[in-house]
Amino acid sequence: MPQFKLKDSRELEILDNGINSENAIVFHHGTPGHASAWSEWLEVAATKGIRALAYSRAGYGTSDRNPGRSVNSINSDIAQLLDAKNVTKFVSIGWSGGGPHALANTFELRNVGAISLAGVGAFGVDDLDFLEGMGPENHDEFGAAMKGEAVIEQWMNENASGMKNVTGREIREAFGGLIGDADKAVLEGITADNMAAAMRSSLAVSFDGWIDDDLVFVKPWGFDLSAITKPVFIWQGDDDFMVPHAHSYWLKKHIPTAELNFIPGHGHISIGEKYRAEIIEQAENLLR
Repeated sequence: MPQFKLKDSRELEILDNGINSENAIVFHHGTPGHASAWSEWLEVAATKGIRALAYSRAGYGTSDRNPGRSVNSINSDIAQLLDAKNVTKFVSIGWSGGGPHALANTFELRNVGAISLAGVGAFGVDDLDFLEGMGPENHDEFGAAMKGEAVIEQWMNENASGMKNVTGREIREAFGGLIGDADKAVLEGITADNMAAAMRSSLAVSFDGWIDDDLVFVKPWGFDLSAITKPVFIWQGDDDFMVPHAHSYWLKKHIPTAELNFIPGHGHISIGEKYRAEIIEQAENLLR
């Protein structure tokens, strides 16, 4: 996968669907995740003549680690990528742990809107119980993250090796209590194989990106949601045990421009699989 060199000498893995345009969609993967998770989305965008870019966040795959990063740190990386690709207008789309990073992009001058797909809300706020409704695996993981880098690193070494080598046949079992019936129904065949491959790629070098994401989510994001002025679309289902639907309502409450697309019966993964065309159309409309 192509590497993009940043001003601080770090490198990012990137995917570019090759459409020649100054307008683009920038995709932010989940936690853990990898640029390749968006391959099918980039292909769909290409058929519509839309330029689309995806990248592996710092510490994932062969993207170099950025120790101490915050959610807001992503704007520096994305601004440099946009400069290099001559992009003057973009929409950010983030899934799960990529959701807050897509929202951060609304403070980049070239951004015209963001779409959050089952995106996580903030930790440590009075009006959202971050862990309520999450599967037991998330309770253990974020419990470790709250105790600091050494503890979450140990947790990864003891618990995450299965995901590092997961296959399509194993992916449903690997997610354990984090997925419900809606997600189990779509995690089969090529969808399961692609997700497993993206997970393996994300963790092929180290757990650093996953560790740093968890640390990022238990501290302030570095920007004020109430200051967002760009359009924001939030997609969420109620069969989600990775990011329960209370997070979407919390985001809707705190983002003045937000519109919530709440789809009963859908989960963390199924919502993107079943509504991909509608989501890309939403991005296309924002770019017009």
